[in-house]
Amino acid sequence: MLLTALSRKEKLKFLDLAMHMVSVDGKPNEFETRVLNMMLAEVGDNIISEYQFALSKKLDETIDFFVQSHKKIRNIVYLNLMRVAMSDDFYNTLEHDFLEDLRMQFGIDDVKKKQLMRLVYTERDLRERAKRVVTH
Repeated sequence: MLLTALSRKEKLKFLDLAMHMVSVDGKPNEFETRVLNMMLAEVGDNIISEYQFALSKKLDETIDFFVQSHKKIRNIVYLNLMRVAMSDDFYNTLEHDFLEDLRMQFGIDDVKKKQLMRLVYTERDLRERAKRVVTH
């Protein structure tokens, strides 16, 4: 969501951060992989050809890159990381801790976190309603 607003470098750094988040508890599960693939499609063909699904060894540099970014960019990145973390019905404390640590480093307050989380829930609800409508 809104990943097209990111620059080429921001898109690549975001994908790296997303891979780190889904890997905190092991390999990405089926749902996480599907959401990552949707996000990969959203960032565009030019990024797809450049990106490699491999963890970089420079997580701290990636986080610092976003800490220095504009507030709007940090919010977009955090929103999409929440989408990945909440893509399945399982609550993963390692991903939650990873997100909370990023939230603090990104300077995202509780109010903004709740607003972003509501967007994720609204998107999920809409997708579920659409499924019900087309199947009945």
